[in-house]
Amino acid sequence: MLDHFVYGDVSRISPEAPIPVVRVNHEQSMLGGVGNVVRNLSSLGVQTALLTVVGADDAGESIRKELGALPNSTIYAATDRNRKTSVKTRYISGSQQLLRVDNESTHAIDEGVLTELLSRFEKLLAEYDVVVLTDYAKGVLQGGRATSFVAAAQYSNKPVFVDPKGRDFGRYYGASLIKPNLQELADATNLPVGTDAAVEAAALQVIKNHQISTVLVTRGAAGMMLVRPDEAPVSLRAVAREIFDVSGAGDTVAAAFAAGVAAGMRMEDAMRVANVAAGLVVAKVGTATTTQEQLLTELEAGDALAAEGRVVALDEAVQRVRLWRRLGLKVGLMRSTFEPLDAAAIGALQHAKLKCDRLIIATEANPLLLASMVYVDLVIAGATPVEALIKELRPDYSVV
Repeated sequence: MLDHFVYGDVSRISPEAPIPVVRVNHEQSMLGGVGNVVRNLSSLGVQTALLTVVGADDAGESIRKELGALPNSTIYAATDRNRKTSVKTRYISGSQQLLRVDNESTHAIDEGVLTELLSRFEKLLAEYDVVVLTDYAKGVLQGGRATSFVAAAQYSNKPVFVDPKGRDFGRYYGASLIKPNLQELADATNLPVGTDAAVEAAALQVIKNHQISTVLVTRGAAGMMLVRPDEAPVSLRAVAREIFDVSGAGDTVAAAFAAGVAAGMRMEDAMRVANVAAGLVVAKVGTATTTQEQLLTELEAGDALAAEGRVVALDEAVQRVRLWRRLGLKVGLMRSTFEPLDAAAIGALQHAKLKCDRLIIATEANPLLLASMVYVDLVIAGATPVEALIKELRPDYSVV
C-alpha cells in the first residue's frame, strides 16, 4: 500500500456542510501495509526479503521506488494488471486525523501472479529464519491461499507469524503464532474479550481450533497478552505515551516481535521489545518506524529504573552485547567482587567506563548495588569462569 498524507490547517467550518475546511500546507507519501513492516525491519537492521503485489499504475511505481531504497532488503513486487495499487490518503490538521480515503482493489490476485509468488517464496525459505504473513484482506492471501504459504514454511521448518484479517482464522491453520487485536479475536471466536480471563479463553480457543502454537493479542492502551497452551499467559501494559497517530503501530509490533525471535530472544522478551517499539511510533505523526538506537535507548532507560533489570545471566548479556556491537559501541568487562566498594573501587569503575561505551561487571557479590551505579550498564552475577566470559562476550576492553 501507499500511505499518502495531506497536512493542513483548519480555521473554519464549510458553509456547504458541517465539516472542517482544510487549507493544505504540504503532502507526503510513504510505504504502508507490508511495506511499513519492511521499513521497520530495515530500520532495525534486519535482513529481509519481501514478496508483494502492486498494480500497473503510478502508485505501484512509487512503491517500487520506495522499496528499492530500503537497505537490508531484497524486494520482489509482482505486477497484477487487473488491479489498482492500494492508496490510503489521510487528511491531518495538527496531530488530528480528520479523514481517510481508500482507493484500491480488494479482489483476489491473478492466479498466475499467485503461482509465481509462491514459487519464489519456496525458493527463499532456506535463506531466512522467520516468515511473517501480513494479511490486509486485499487479495494476496484471500481464501485458502494463506494456507499454501503456511504449509510451505512448515515443510521447511520455518516459524510462521501471522498478522491476520477477517473472521476465519482457519486460513492460517498450523501457524506458529497469530497476532490479532481485540476486535479481530472477538470476531474470530464469537467470544467476549473484556477481561484478562476472557482474552485468554478466546486465544486458547484459537489455538485449539486451528492448531496455532501461540497467540499474541494486541490490546491497545491495555498492552499485549502472550497466550500459549499449558503455560500461564504473559501480559504487558502499553508503554505510556502521548499518542499522536496509531497508523502502522500494528506493523511495528509485527516487525519488532519477528526481529526479536529471529535474533534468538524468548517470546516474552520479543514481546517486550515490540511493546516498546509500538510506544515509540505512536508518539510520531504518520506511518512511522523506530531505529535500533531509539529502541535500545528506550529499553535501557526502562532497565535503569530498577537495578534488578541490569542483573542478567551470561546468555542474556551475550544478546545485549550483540545489539551494542551492531550499533558500533565498544564493550568493556570487569571481573571483581568489589569488596570493599570504596573510593578506590568506584574510581576503577569510573576509569573503566572511560575506556568503553558499555561496561559489564561480572561479580560474585553486591550485584544489585553495582547495577545501581551510573558507570555500570550490565551485571553478570555468579562465579562465571573468566575464560567463558572472554569467549562469549569478546570485550574490547577488559580488567579480569
